[in-house]
Amino acid sequence: MYKDQKVVVVMPAYNAAVTLRKTWEEVMAQEIVDLVIVVDDGSRDETVSIAKTLPNTLVHIHEINLGYGGNQKTCYRLALEAGGDIIIMVHPDYQYTPKLIPAMASLIGNGLYHCVLGSRILGGYAIKGGMPVWKYIANRFLTLVQNILITAKLSEYHTGYRAFSRELLGRLPLEVNSDDFVFDNQMLSQILWFGYRVAEVSCPTKYFAEASSINLFRSIEYGFGCLDTSIKFRLTKMNLITSELFPEKAQS
Repeated sequence: MYKDQKVVVVMPAYNAAVTLRKTWEEVMAQEIVDLVIVVDDGSRDETVSIAKTLPNTLVHIHEINLGYGGNQKTCYRLALEAGGDIIIMVHPDYQYTPKLIPAMASLIGNGLYHCVLGSRILGGYAIKGGMPVWKYIANRFLTLVQNILITAKLSEYHTGYRAFSRELLGRLPLEVNSDDFVFDNQMLSQILWFGYRVAEVSCPTKYFAEASSINLFRSIEYGFGCLDTSIKFRLTKMNLITSELFPEKAQS
């Protein structure tokens, strides 16, 4: 609980047995999280059995793999149904430190922002934390292009560490978004489309064998999906096309 606001952490999980408990322990050590929701997306390891042993944890199982975006849709729906006022996504692979939860929750709980991102770029942690150089270069290029097309000033669009207010999640048309990895980018673009300000906090990250990462082919596919999203944002704002991703005119 943060200032009488319920804090819910959602974990979109897939084959996270090795790191799930460690991540959960650090989440709960922050002493403000009321509920953890683990949504398992058809894991083939012991993720579900481990999750069921964790206190203050709701476990939801997808019998078939719906994809990273499909997993998040379930996460946010369940968080809202559980009465979450501040909803924070933490990957259970322990790549992002849960120690930032209090800082992220405070920015939302004090009414300053409706969305907070944990940025790997601010503070120069990306390369130090082991991000492959090619991923860093792709991240910087995509972010530059997207900032131009969307007219924003974010340090990165591709972090998976995010916090949201209940109001914001209730407004976004998430069901029209992709069930794949580009969901993250579409969601963030929608947040900016509706005129919400986005805060960023510097976030150290760790790249190691158990940390989830997509391969080169999927990364290229994701990159083109991000560019497609930003182009649709710009063209829709210019009233040249209509897109279900951006259902009403953006505010200037």
